[in-house]
Amino acid sequence: MSLVRLDGVSFAYGSAPVLRDVDLAVVTGDFTGIVGPSGSGKTTLLRLVLGAIEPSAGTLTRRPGLRVGYVPQVETVNWSFPVTVAEVVLMARRQRRLAPWADAAERGAAIAVLDRLGIAELADRHIRALSGGQQQRVFLARALLGDPELLVLDEPTSGVDVRTRHEILHLLGELHHGGLAVVLSTHDLNGIAAHCPTVVCLNGVVTGMGTPREVLTPDVLEATYGAPMDVLEHAGMPVVVDRPSAHVHQQPTARQR
Repeated sequence: MSLVRLDGVSFAYGSAPVLRDVDLAVVTGDFTGIVGPSGSGKTTLLRLVLGAIEPSAGTLTRRPGLRVGYVPQVETVNWSFPVTVAEVVLMARRQRRLAPWADAAERGAAIAVLDRLGIAELADRHIRALSGGQQQRVFLARALLGDPELLVLDEPTSGVDVRTRHEILHLLGELHHGGLAVVLSTHDLNGIAAHCPTVVCLNGVVTGMGTPREVLTPDVLEATYGAPMDVLEHAGMPVVVDRPSAHVHQQPTARQR
């Protein structure tokens, strides 16, 4: 049974259509990357998967009792808010007791998940003192505290350097191999090609879905981004590059000057 399934789903904010006739199934064991230009509907699609919004048309089915963890874009976080790393993670604890503070068992669970991600030593550090990669790991730890079956991430590689992007995607790959279904949105085409078994290209509609080799083709990329792109091969994987302009400006020669 699918964890989440969208059949012919469309969505509009008021009279402005964002997604049209989207079919998507997320099952146990999936590791799916959603790519597309800004404004293509990636975040809206993630919100539908999360159950935060309902479709304007079509059918959205979520498995009853599905446990979902969510990692937002770090750009939406107020990093000056006076809170430590451990306190951020504990915001996701289940409210089983009347007390507003965490008990020893809950704090121990938070430290355990931070240790799993290699940042337990940062538990008492203020969140504004973290690097971009550490910030992502903190919010990933918060999402993992509830032992989710599905992890949804909105642009987890945004705003970090190339090395950190690959570290984050490698970490998500390890979580996926541990049995966690992962769905993420990103602008990083080549990072997706190297790490995600399944790619969804989106621009209001699904323009391609399949393995990186099946989907990251010049035709699909042009339909998605509205601009020609070339796809090379490196170490057995597709690599997307911008196509050089046909009109290359040349410096005038001495005679032309």
